[in-house]
Amino acid sequence: MEKYCFGVDIGGTGIKVGLFDVNGNLMDKWVIPTRKTDNGKDVLQDASDFIINKISEKNMVKEQILGVGVGLPGPVKDNGDVLELPNLGLGYFNIEEEMSKMTGLKIKAGNDANVAALGEQWKGSGKGFSDMVLVTLGTGVGGGIIHNGKIIAGSGGAAGEIGHLPVNTTETDSCGCGKCGCLEQYASATGIVRLAKKALERNPKDSLLAKEAEISAKKVFDLAKEGDDLALEVVDEACRYLGVALASVAQVVDPQAFVIGGGVSKAGDILITHIEKHYRPNVMNALKDRKFLIASLGNDAGIYGCARLILSSNA
Repeated sequence: MEKYCFGVDIGGTGIKVGLFDVNGNLMDKWVIPTRKTDNGKDVLQDASDFIINKISEKNMVKEQILGVGVGLPGPVKDNGDVLELPNLGLGYFNIEEEMSKMTGLKIKAGNDANVAALGEQWKGSGKGFSDMVLVTLGTGVGGGIIHNGKIIAGSGGAAGEIGHLPVNTTETDSCGCGKCGCLEQYASATGIVRLAKKALERNPKDSLLAKEAEISAKKVFDLAKEGDDLALEVVDEACRYLGVALASVAQVVDPQAFVIGGGVSKAGDILITHIEKHYRPNVMNALKDRKFLIASLGNDAGIYGCARLILSSNA
């Protein structure tokens, strides 16, 4: 009897679900909307009902399902305890116990950035590296740390929050976390736009950015690739903060590679080049040769990592 598992990546707007075989091949995938009404109480039930229905639709039985791996947008302890998921409206609960009751299946859970890191290490750009760090550059900056092929979650499930490393002690604007001068304020997509607007206020020069009705991080990188001086300055500033922050991360966890994901990573080589430029002078000699790679699994990294949680727990 063939065995399978599900990977479920629960986000603020959508729940991504993947069906995998025991070799980690993605057999099918779906996305369903995240219902956050009534304090998010429907989220887990919707995901559970969807899985049960798919098992039936594909003429499988529960005995064929090794379990369900789940990624959540918040800290998750090793035992499945979740303190709070404000983006979903959920307070304290144990995700593994709750979904196991709903599905009758084994559940393993982790933070969404951590499981995405595990996915990239297993089947993406981090394949071949037992120790790596995933950095996601999107609306915010996230991260996940993999050591010996396993997630480092920390005592409370909050390890890998790279976006809230303090990188500028003179910053007066507040980050969403309540502190000032976090990496996220400079290297996220919104942070890059913020830097661009400040740069234009200081000196618009002859930059084509000044002619944009709405500035985006993509536009900043596109113009930088075309040689726009101000756009290049903004890219270099964002990557300076990022390179210095990752040098600090390297000094603590000594990864073999950094994998850069999220929407900003689509900028490609120019992003890697500028990160490396500022990383190498700020790290000890033994750590200068670390690899910097663009993530390859895109939005599927999370479901791959969730599947890996289950398959490794059954190994």
